[in-house]
Amino acid sequence: FGICKDDNDNIRPGRITMKSTVEQRALIKACKPDTTLLIEDGIMEVKVIEKCSETELRVQVVRGGKLKARKGVNVPDCEIDCAALTDKDIEDAEYLLQLDPPCEYICVSFAQKGQDLQELIDIM
Repeated sequence: FGICKDDNDNIRPGRITMKSTVEQRALIKACKPDTTLLIEDGIMEVKVIEKCSETELRVQVVRGGKLKARKGVNVPDCEIDCAALTDKDIEDAEYLLQLDPPCEYICVSFAQKGQDLQELIDIM
């Protein structure tokens, strides 16, 4: 389980890869042995066996399934060290608040702590 080494490093039997983003690198960095990773809204579950490097983990499948591209990974036991709002999220929120009438609801995905929500409240 790890970050793609290049554009040809795709998901295949025995290997799950993710594109290299700030969030994905922080996810790998936060994991340690016995960390549970939930894939595709918890349909699949793997457990970290070994941290091989800052970009790769060895995992054991607890609950498998057919893995498709672009499915979410949730790490309920870890606090990921990255901002909840990306620059694009902030830009989108500012745009939505300028509409007439303004947008009534803006949600934050993957909020881990109160500060994650406070960032959006401050924009509003």
